[in-house]
Amino acid sequence: MDKKHHISVTGIIIKDGKFLITKRAPHKKAFPNMWTVPGGNLELEDYISLPKDTNSHWYNILEKVLKREIKEETELDVENIKYLTSMTFIRPDGEPGLIISLYADYKNGEVQLDADSIEYKWASLEEAKNYELIEGIYQELEMLDKILNGEKVGEWSKN
Repeated sequence: MDKKHHISVTGIIIKDGKFLITKRAPHKKAFPNMWTVPGGNLELEDYISLPKDTNSHWYNILEKVLKREIKEETELDVENIKYLTSMTFIRPDGEPGLIISLYADYKNGEVQLDADSIEYKWASLEEAKNYELIEGIYQELEMLDKILNGEKVGEWSKN
């Protein structure tokens, strides 16, 4: 089994000590009506038409993808994007997927959801416990909360 991975990025947006979570629309195939954070797929169009940063490479593509996805899904702009963790899974079509979880500071804008989300909330870590988050998202919020409080954080853990 030598399949290429589908690559996605997600972003936890931080504003005034709270995290933006969004509720997926009921028509979504994966995790309908569950809460998550914005994100989406890396597409060739995200960089192919841009000038290369070296003779052969494009840099900061995940950051560009995240900014694009957040703008499309919420109308927000973000800055100071950083790495949090990553995960893999097998998609319903049998193809492997890789999700890279990032976090960023809110820069500007007012939340205006696209058709794939039906609600949003700026939630504290404690408030996030009350939402039906996609598995693993709460632990990511916990990791980020520790980072923001100056604690050292290792790898993602279910506990």
